[in-house]
Amino acid sequence: MDAAFRGPNVDMALQEAGTWSSSHGKMCQGKHCHEEAKVRSHSEKHAMEQSGKSGKEISAKSGKEEGNSSAGDLFDDMRRYVVRDYDARSTFSNFLPGVAGVYGKPVWSFYVNRGQGIACFGVASKDYPLLEFQTANKAYQMTPYVGFRTFLVGQRGGHKGKEDGSSFIIEPFSPENSKVDLLDDDETKPSRTMYVGTNEMEIVEEDSVHGVTTAVKYFVLPEEDFAALVRRTTITNTGDDDLTFSALDGLAKMEPTGGKMQWGLKNIGRTLEGWMGVYHGDDTLTLPFYRMSTEPSDTASVKIEKEGHYCISFIEGENKLLPIVYDTEKVFGYSTTLSKPSGLNIRTIEDIVANPQYGDAKTSAAFAAVQKVKLAPGESVTVTSFYGKADVVEDLPKIAKIVSQEGYAEDKFERARDLMNELTSSVETHTANHLFDGAIKQNYLDNSLRGGMPILLGDLDEKSRASNADEDPRLKVFHVFSRIHGDLERDYNDFNIDPTFFSQGPGNYRDVAQNRRNDVVFSPRIGAFVIKQFLSFIQADGYEPLTVEAVAYLVDDPNQAARIASSIAADARSEQIIMDIIRGGIFRPGQLLSLFDQIGVELIVDKKQAVDEILSIATETPMAVYGSGYWADHWEYYLDLIEAYTSIYPDGEESLMYDTKLRYFFSTATVKPRSKKYVVDYTFDGKSKHILQLDATDFDEDKVKEQAAYRNITTGLIANEANWQRIGKEGKNGPMTSSAIAKLFLLGSIKFATRDAYGMGVEYEGGRPGWNDAMNGLIGMVGSGMPETFELSELLKYVRDVIQKYQRPIVVPSELATMVDKINDALDELIASGYTDGDELSPDVPEPLFKYWDTVAAARETYRNEVQYYFSGETTEISAEDAVDMLNNWFDQVQLGVSRAMKIGSSGIDDDGTSGVPPSYFSYNITEWVLTGDRNIKGLPLANAKAMSVGTFPLFLEGHTRYMKLINDDKERLEDMYNKVLNSGLRDNFLKMYFLSADLTGQSYDMGRMMAFAAGWLENQSIWMHMSYKYYLQLIRGKLYDQFYSEMKGGGMLPFMDPDVYGRSLMECSSFIASSAFKDPSVVGRGFLARLSGSTAEFLSIWRLMFIGPNPFFINDEGQVEMQLIPALPIWLFEDKESGSEGKRDEEGNLIVSYKLFASIMVTYHNTLETDLFDIAPKSYVVTMNDGSTVDVEGSSIPTETAIKIRKLLGVKTIDAYF
Repeated sequence: MDAAFRGPNVDMALQEAGTWSSSHGKMCQGKHCHEEAKVRSHSEKHAMEQSGKSGKEISAKSGKEEGNSSAGDLFDDMRRYVVRDYDARSTFSNFLPGVAGVYGKPVWSFYVNRGQGIACFGVASKDYPLLEFQTANKAYQMTPYVGFRTFLVGQRGGHKGKEDGSSFIIEPFSPENSKVDLLDDDETKPSRTMYVGTNEMEIVEEDSVHGVTTAVKYFVLPEEDFAALVRRTTITNTGDDDLTFSALDGLAKMEPTGGKMQWGLKNIGRTLEGWMGVYHGDDTLTLPFYRMSTEPSDTASVKIEKEGHYCISFIEGENKLLPIVYDTEKVFGYSTTLSKPSGLNIRTIEDIVANPQYGDAKTSAAFAAVQKVKLAPGESVTVTSFYGKADVVEDLPKIAKIVSQEGYAEDKFERARDLMNELTSSVETHTANHLFDGAIKQNYLDNSLRGGMPILLGDLDEKSRASNADEDPRLKVFHVFSRIHGDLERDYNDFNIDPTFFSQGPGNYRDVAQNRRNDVVFSPRIGAFVIKQFLSFIQADGYEPLTVEAVAYLVDDPNQAARIASSIAADARSEQIIMDIIRGGIFRPGQLLSLFDQIGVELIVDKKQAVDEILSIATETPMAVYGSGYWADHWEYYLDLIEAYTSIYPDGEESLMYDTKLRYFFSTATVKPRSKKYVVDYTFDGKSKHILQLDATDFDEDKVKEQAAYRNITTGLIANEANWQRIGKEGKNGPMTSSAIAKLFLLGSIKFATRDAYGMGVEYEGGRPGWNDAMNGLIGMVGSGMPETFELSELLKYVRDVIQKYQRPIVVPSELATMVDKINDALDELIASGYTDGDELSPDVPEPLFKYWDTVAAARETYRNEVQYYFSGETTEISAEDAVDMLNNWFDQVQLGVSRAMKIGSSGIDDDGTSGVPPSYFSYNITEWVLTGDRNIKGLPLANAKAMSVGTFPLFLEGHTRYMKLINDDKERLEDMYNKVLNSGLRDNFLKMYFLSADLTGQSYDMGRMMAFAAGWLENQSIWMHMSYKYYLQLIRGKLYDQFYSEMKGGGMLPFMDPDVYGRSLMECSSFIASSAFKDPSVVGRGFLARLSGSTAEFLSIWRLMFIGPNPFFINDEGQVEMQLIPALPIWLFEDKESGSEGKRDEEGNLIVSYKLFASIMVTYHNTLETDLFDIAPKSYVVTMNDGSTVDVEGSSIPTETAIKIRKLLGVKTIDAYF
């Protein structure tokens, strides 16, 4: 086991943490903390001075010797992750979840381990900040100065209460007093600790010199109809005599409202200040209102700004509003760097409050002014502040009255904690390793933040509560809390979190598709909703849009609308408004309630019932938006969704595949034919010419016009019908629909027809690459990917098996049937040519293969041209027998292509292509071409290819990871592949992890961003956790249990890494870890790009296989559904003798672990064998019902009646399984 990635006794951390008791979860005091931090500083400095291999070895060694994270130091008694001397450690960024509950309005907030933590926050998006959004590199520098600050002007009481003690001005958490440089033995610097909770962040400074401890806690206000970030600053007198102090506590820089601000703040910040002002909610200084006079613009249309930001503060217990100091110059004087409160040198806080302040034409501050507070030794005072946004200034007194109620802040803080506990209780798990149990909850939370958390609406009565969303049309599935993964480090993404009830935001297609993979496992009642949603997004051309938005709703039936409106409205006016809203266009529940509030709709029922009643009669429609180009991998996640669904509903597969009618999404872009995107250009050295595939998709103005025809002349909005491809000339005959199996067949047909000239990879011909989007240059290189081929193999096999199983024909658009006929004719011609592969393959594509490729690609292009705007509406029925024969032939051809790929192989440093590890990518050099006579938009000539040669690349982790699906049932081949990868250039032997790519030295920069990054950083030969976790998932899926758990406990997975090296909470995944290929040894092993990673989806799939098994429900020989739990749990999760972690036992003394099934039913495994439970079915079960009755089951499976009750969550409390 590598010292760098396994800290001593890490497994015991939370057990020991549970025995501590401290008001702030304090882990260390005085010299002990100082010495541990000093060890880290010296070891880092020494490591950085080294070079080459020796430096990295020193770094790894120091990771074990550092004192920050020995055993019980990782968590406090509230299960918060502890970072001591946080501002003296390597930088990291993080965020509060931005979850205020279903009936709450969230703010977004990001924090760093510098200053007082919060680096920026706001509502909705970067465009609406209260504290300006900064990228991580700037946030680390600026947060201590422009963020939250505390200035304390204190005086000690002296002897016998006389005012003759020492006076001081201090700034807790100031970088001037950080332990970032500990080369001396300065004992006077304060100790600082950060506590990272699931829905809170706290920092504590213990200043022994001045006898002051300052604790600052942040959380997002939950379950209110206004949004706020809450800050609670507690000042404790730890000295031996009385302390009298005044203080300023708050934001050094508070942005006003004024429309979208991000661009302006970054580019014309000084000019914007001309619009800025501070207004007031009353005639005191307690309710400042920060807004611009108008939204800044230079147009004829002027928008008066009414919304504003506020800061409301008070001392808890007194609950009298504190005056707010907003004039920055009064605090900092002419110290424009904001490094020191120079203003406090010439005036007191009391003087500032008593004299005029000015807030016009400049950026203001938001400091709560605390005046003359006296604390006896041991006493504390807490200043609570709410920072948020209000619709109008008149709302401030109302908000202030609510938040300043006695106990309100504490109650809301407890509710914020409880809210997270409720959300993560869905995966409550109890093993002998509490770190692992905590990591499961954190991964579930972060997975939900990226993919959304499904809730059921329209759940009105006993009938609906006994049904799933497929069975009862009144039930509607809505995902809350989702957002695109933009943050301080992922600064390229523009996140959006609606500040409404039922808050959510759009997400990237592949992210949402992957992170909703296990939704049906945790919430069986959603049925096949996710599958139907994503299969609807398949377009006629075989591609999908970029951005997935929340489902929207519309009430079609006016009679139903009138019935519901009359049942929930308090008066005739409200009744009419409700009918107008729900009949007037698509809506979402949060928008619906916002409109009710804005217009003044009066209800006789609560919000929840109103939403449920309305959505029970609504129809739902998936929503998405085309972005730029078409990614080659978006379709690859459908089988994961289907596999998860059929593991819960094996009896629902036929109906889902054949009886569900799905539309075709209609994007505003068209994939160009080869003749319009094969561009003749000079090579990099300018000495010759070559073909590049450029501008592969075309933003289609004619499609835009088609959509514009559905614009509502009253609202100006385009109706939802414009998003779906229609039938007949001008689309007058409604949207085209097909069954799920037909759409999967269409997808398989098009991808089969998009294989490269050698029949190996699927071409990246849509303008974007696959999962590894840093290979963006592959498109220009006429590249293709084997990961897509491996997934195509699985897709063809699944479609074939379904058709064979149910022996039902499929009905496809006739245009597709024509393309399929051409493909099969070309395949027949290829076979008739007599071509066969030799033992070795030339880089030059053989003429028969090239001809086949050219013919099939032309058929694909003709098909796309025919369905570019409309389907004809004509369909063709393909019999089950013909479809199976066809799919078998295609499947065999794909396997031939895989064999060719293994022969051609990879090439790179120490890689001659004979490693036996599947390659991931190929490029194609068009060696002969003819000009078409046309030119592209830049004036470069266009051409048609006449001959090609294939180019190879180094190994990538994705290739064999996806290939292993093809050999999943062959354990011998899986083991062989595992060993080959272990000994390949993909293994980081120093970190005992896997590189995303092998060494790329010498590769062309044409391949894309991969080559632009330094080795070991971002996608270039780093440890990309998502793909690593995909690989580990394949190990446990293929039942390589020993190898899987060796990788896990050896430091390949969280939480089994050394926290001092990883540099952040062991609960939280990162996008990538800097690998040993990175030159700076002090950075190697650190995690970057926090949390919202696809690795959480893989982790939950791993959890599912570990605890539930691959197929908990199955069809028995009589055609009935039964249930069987087959875990894959090692004995050390029951009892870990190696770390001294004792397990729990039942009354008979058997070791047990437990977990929550379907987010509802506690399952306990009784390990009477006291051994690994690998692929072993229980001997018996005891199912306990809510009424206390039990069902005893002898045998390995639970019979139908009880199994159905478990799946429907009908009255089942617990399950005990005995092994």
